[in-house]
Amino acid sequence: MPDLRFRAGASQTFARMNGSSAVSYNEHKWIKPIDLLNNSQPVKICAPMVRYSKLPFRMLVRKYECDIAYTPMIISNCFVKSVKARDNDFTTCPGDRPLIVQFAANNSQDFADAAEIVAPFSDGVDLNCGCPQRWAMAEGYGSCLLNKPELLSEMVRQTRNRIKQDDFTVSIKIRIHDDIRKTVELCQRAEKSGASWITVHGRTKEQRCQPVNYEAIRIIKDSVGIPVVANGDIRSKPDIDNVRKITGVDGVMAARGMLANPAMYAGYQETPWHCVRDWVKIALSLGTPFQCFHHHLIYMLEKIMGRAERRVFNSLASTSAVIEFLRDNYGF
Repeated sequence: MPDLRFRAGASQTFARMNGSSAVSYNEHKWIKPIDLLNNSQPVKICAPMVRYSKLPFRMLVRKYECDIAYTPMIISNCFVKSVKARDNDFTTCPGDRPLIVQFAANNSQDFADAAEIVAPFSDGVDLNCGCPQRWAMAEGYGSCLLNKPELLSEMVRQTRNRIKQDDFTVSIKIRIHDDIRKTVELCQRAEKSGASWITVHGRTKEQRCQPVNYEAIRIIKDSVGIPVVANGDIRSKPDIDNVRKITGVDGVMAARGMLANPAMYAGYQETPWHCVRDWVKIALSLGTPFQCFHHHLIYMLEKIMGRAERRVFNSLASTSAVIEFLRDNYGF
């Protein structure tokens, strides 16, 4: 069951972030994810990225035509059991919508419990069925679920039945099998169990830098009746049109491309300086830890700075040093 202390704590966080307890969470209007995905235009999504797709970065990309943002992957078991884990792993505010919370789970109870906790503060939950890291596989998370279609379907079904909000979504993010027929069967099972949509990373769990199999994504899209989102090597706005043309998907999801250029979806070829300024303002206003603040800037400025300049910038060790560097070298 949801922990009421979490709900109360989250509500206080919302009020603090807006500078006034008078701001109502329900006053903020947005288009629900499932309505976006059923539109004629491809939906642009920021992927769940460990350490990176947290609240400050989500607020940044929303300024540059990102339609839906995901939280980083959260371990459902810890999230359900620990108030401290909830405080550390999940932070949001009224403007942080539409928002999908991604969980790693290996059983229906944990996934449904976690979904029930975040339901009042988000638009949906996503089950990670794609993480290929060894630790995740060893715990029964991520790509391990690709070979457990019955369990995956039951996790979706129980969570879908637990949440009574009709517009609250339950989605899955998967990688593909070597045998695409197994992936199609998995997706069709998930659809029958109530999955709202499926995000497909077009690589197998063994693949890292190999070309994305967009043909496999097209086959999956043609085999189900729910929306499908393509993930993998989306690095520019032209990539969106190209992938949409090849696969017929309803949306695209980018990860590394958005780290390098948070304004990518707005059509910029590299991070514009006003986006860098926006990041500094948002990050400082939300008290972003230095390592996160600095790492995002390292990604954003990689193509802008020369090698020697990057070496100096990457070695900076404090927020004040970063601000001073940007002021002295780029007129911030």
